Amino acid sequence: MAGWPYFAIAFIARLPFAMMVVGVLTMVVTTRGSLSLGGLASAAVGAGTALIGPFLGAAADRYGQRPVLLASAVLNAAMLATFALVVYSPLSESFVLISGFMIGATAPQVSPMSRSRLVTIIDDRMPEARRARTTSATMSYESAADETVFVFGPFLVGILASFIAPWAPIAIASVLTLLFVGAFALHPTGRHVSAARTPGGAAPSAVSELFRPALLVVVVGIFGVGLLFGTTLTALTAFMADRGAAEQAGLLYGVMGIGSAILALGVAWLPPRFTLAARWLVFGGILLAGTILVATATTVVTMTIALAILGIGVGPTLVTQYSLGAARSPLGRSATVMTMLGSGVVVGQAIASAVTGELAENTGTSAALLMPLVAAVVVVAAGLANRFMTPIQR
Repeated sequence: MAGWPYFAIAFIARLPFAMMVVGVLTMVVTTRGSLSLGGLASAAVGAGTALIGPFLGAAADRYGQRPVLLASAVLNAAMLATFALVVYSPLSESFVLISGFMIGATAPQVSPMSRSRLVTIIDDRMPEARRARTTSATMSYESAADETVFVFGPFLVGILASFIAPWAPIAIASVLTLLFVGAFALHPTGRHVSAARTPGGAAPSAVSELFRPALLVVVVGIFGVGLLFGTTLTALTAFMADRGAAEQAGLLYGVMGIGSAILALGVAWLPPRFTLAARWLVFGGILLAGTILVATATTVVTMTIALAILGIGVGPTLVTQYSLGAARSPLGRSATVMTMLGSGVVVGQAIASAVTGELAENTGTSAALLMPLVAAVVVVAAGLANRFMTPIQR
């Protein structure tokens, strides 16, 4: 219904977002020689995305995706170029942080808007009996695409920065944003969500519907997954630094990312009687088990096994949460809900990276390795709350 080219365009269009945070960090550290400034600049990008992203989603629900995406693509490409000029100039650190924040604030929300488009197409054109299963399969693909991009994006940044120059990843991200986000905005599927269309021409639901407990518990749960991403990567970096191989942390982290992407696709084949509420608890339990092993790991082999277990849990958990978010989206507010969920991941990851890094530096690696366990507890606690809010399906 969407056409095969759509998936290729949407996949490449989300690649610049995956390159931005790592690209900013790499450019600042290599050009300004300050690891702390690089970390702050990366956090500024995440903060901009988290604070402004939901407003972009709300604008897309109100005015349509096309104008919002086209405007953000042009502004984001310009801000990426501006950031490079600022970093290479003698301007103060505050200008670096402000321009980093603006990169995040103008970042096109391709992943949430792609989910919103596909869910709208399913609701409009699929027989009702097939909608739930098709939505689950679609969320599986979308989550796997995100996981793949976020594994491949940092890898691409490393290659471009190493073989060309530190500014190359940001320059390539700017070009990809203009070309592929523009193509994504103009794709015919944009018509399905071009004017906040709702069944029968009804007005969109009130904004207060976005703050219902059944929806907020999903936002808290996905925030917990963001915490897991941030705590795991930062704690893993400290773990490998103790062994004199900090640069290998990304390779080990890829064990979780690749496994997560594969298992996310596998969710599409789970039987409907295995309900979303039950899936959250089962795969959240696997996350909890994996983080216990992370906290007690003493060798690289043990840590690799722990990360593989985390990969089994994290992909299906994300798919389940996005499926619940789609099912509970108020009328005409799907793009807003999807950007809320996406921002939940970003906020969790940013907070967790900062706290875990501080803990590793001041208290030690052992304390940092406990932080993924805390994140998993948040995910499982939100899953339990969701279970009590969800009627038993027979």
